[in-house]
Amino acid sequence: MSNCMLNFALLPMERNPSAPTVYVVLDKRYTNLKELYKLKLMITYKRVQKFYTIIIPGVPAKMSENDFEKCRSEKPRHPFSEYKDLINQVESDARNVIKDMPAFSFKEFEKLYFDSLIDEKNLIIALESYENDLKLQGRVGTASSYKCARVALKKFLDETKKPDPFFDDITVSFLSSWEEWMISKGTASATVGIYCRNIRTILNKAKETGLLKPEKYPFGKGKYVIPASQNIKKALSLQEIGKIYNYRAEDGSQEHRARDLWLFSYLCNGINFKDIARLRYKNIDGDTITFIRAKTERKLKSNLKPIIVPYTAELKAIVSRWGNRPRKEESLVFPILHENVTPEQERALVQLATNITNKYIKRIAKDCNISKPISTIYARHSFATVMKRSGASLEFISDSLGHSNIATTENYLASFEMETKRKFAKNLVKFK
Repeated sequence: MSNCMLNFALLPMERNPSAPTVYVVLDKRYTNLKELYKLKLMITYKRVQKFYTIIIPGVPAKMSENDFEKCRSEKPRHPFSEYKDLINQVESDARNVIKDMPAFSFKEFEKLYFDSLIDEKNLIIALESYENDLKLQGRVGTASSYKCARVALKKFLDETKKPDPFFDDITVSFLSSWEEWMISKGTASATVGIYCRNIRTILNKAKETGLLKPEKYPFGKGKYVIPASQNIKKALSLQEIGKIYNYRAEDGSQEHRARDLWLFSYLCNGINFKDIARLRYKNIDGDTITFIRAKTERKLKSNLKPIIVPYTAELKAIVSRWGNRPRKEESLVFPILHENVTPEQERALVQLATNITNKYIKRIAKDCNISKPISTIYARHSFATVMKRSGASLEFISDSLGHSNIATTENYLASFEMETKRKFAKNLVKFK
């Protein structure tokens, strides 16, 4: 018998041994390094087993064996008590469908059961369900993106007096109309692209689970094309970075702290503020800083790519000025977060630190006669661009940024300064 039936002993026995048995189980037929498995509805009848992929709003689509056992325990704690109730409801719904059938057949069950779960095909409900799953995983930033997409879609539906769409309703025409509506409301093309990619993710999952037929899928060659965001370069020249580096702020002031944190990001391989906030003194070992990007920590362990940065005199000075004391191994380096924060609290505190830094770095840029709309993201792009102009290979820059592919790195690299272009342009007419 398949090992996907693990935890089967935790479940109650069916009263009628001749009737089909109904359980939600972990599908362990396919192993993975994360040891997270899909929840499946398993129906067994006359020694024939069938597994159905299901979406249970409010319950993670994948679970570890340990977490699933908690759901099946007699008195589980939050949030597993809520998961247990929702899983039990799915089993109960399936049993009720079977109970009302004159004679059981898998084909008839599939028709009756999945038609009864038509709400699963509601795009608005699916977006909200996936948003909740992301929150449970601690991915509150991504969850916020799905919420924004859902809100934008709902406003479009309300204004155009359209009902909530099911998966089959998401056609090329529907997506084109939504795109035009968003653009008319002043939504940036990049944001439109993000929202449409979120919709595509939901429809990909629907297609995988059989809730959307492949021929109804609206994305792909010859179908709806998601708007490509214009790649606006966000890098400073070395001369402009020098102005910030040499800017003399009042000791201990907000401007001083903003300048130092911006420079820390730039000098530390363009580290983003979430990763700065998560740095601990144990990440500093002698003359190097080693860390894993929060953005990649959900990947398989074999694919995790540590970033190693030389711990230069400039970085040491910034840590000395603003770092927490005492400098214990497990202590956070900078006073941005506190211990045991929730994912929501972490995101709010990182955003607060980022916003404050952006506020004061813009003031510094204005004082330095830098006309660009400088922000924290400029530090990361500037690091990549300066490396490129210094002759570093694309592979080296990609590795330094922690990118999994070079194409991503290319998006960070700004064009050379106009002065450099003019210099090379002169070579074209040296025959004069």
